[in-house]
Amino acid sequence: MELPEDVAPKARTVAELDDALTHCRACPRLVEWREEAARVKRASFADWNYWARPVTGFGPADARVLVVGLAPAAHGGNRTGRMFTGDRSGDVLVRALHDVGLASQATSVTRDDGLELLGVRFTAPVHCAPPANKPTPQERDTCRPWLERELRLMRPTLGSVVVLGAFGWQALLPALAAAGWSVPRPRPVFGHGVRVDLAPADSAPAALRTLPVFGCYHVSQQNTFTGRLTPAMLRGVLAEAAHAAGLPTG
Repeated sequence: MELPEDVAPKARTVAELDDALTHCRACPRLVEWREEAARVKRASFADWNYWARPVTGFGPADARVLVVGLAPAAHGGNRTGRMFTGDRSGDVLVRALHDVGLASQATSVTRDDGLELLGVRFTAPVHCAPPANKPTPQERDTCRPWLERELRLMRPTLGSVVVLGAFGWQALLPALAAAGWSVPRPRPVFGHGVRVDLAPADSAPAALRTLPVFGCYHVSQQNTFTGRLTPAMLRGVLAEAAHAAGLPTG
C-alpha cells in the first residue's frame, strides 16, 4: 500500500492530487469507519449511495482564500463526496460565504447542486471521516502530506487562510512550514479572530508572499447552536480574509 508521503509529492496539479487522494487507504481505522458509516446509514439517507472514500478539497485550484476545516462528517462529506456538503456545518459556512459574495448560492446539498466557490477553496487536514469526529494524532500526521502538497501547488495565488477550530490550526501550522512559510516558535495560539502573518522562510522561492492566517471557531453545531459562533462573527472573519487576499466581497 502506497502512503501519502510517497504519493502526494508526485502530483503536478491540484487535480492530480485530488485524484490520487481518493484512492488513499493509509489509515485502517478511518477506512473501516468511513465504509461502516456507508453501510449503517441514517434512516433519512437510506436511499443514498455513500461516497465512503477520502473527500478531496473543493473549489478552484487558483483560489486566493483557503478555508481549512477538520475532517469530513460521516453522514455529510462522507456521504456526498464533497467537503462541507450535506450537513449543518456546511449549511452555516456556505450561507456565510454567499452572504459576503464568495459563493454562487447559499446551500451545499449534493455534489451536482451547482455550487461554485468564488476565489475560495475548502480543504481539511484529515480527509476521511473519523469516529466521533476525532482523528488521532497519528492519523493527522499520516494525512499531512496531502495538505502540504495542496499548499505548495496553491502558492502562486494563495493570499490568505481561514482555519476553523483549534484542531485545524494545530494541524495546519506544520504543513505551512513544510510548504515554505516561516512559523514562529512558540507557535501562535488559536483563537477566534486571531490573525497571524507568516513570512516566507529563508529557503522559500523569491516570489512567495507573506500569508495572513485567520483563526475562526469551527462551524460545528456545538458552536453555532450555542451562539459561540454567530453568523456575523463568521462573516466578519471571511470578509477580512477575502480583503487580505484581494478578493472583492458583497
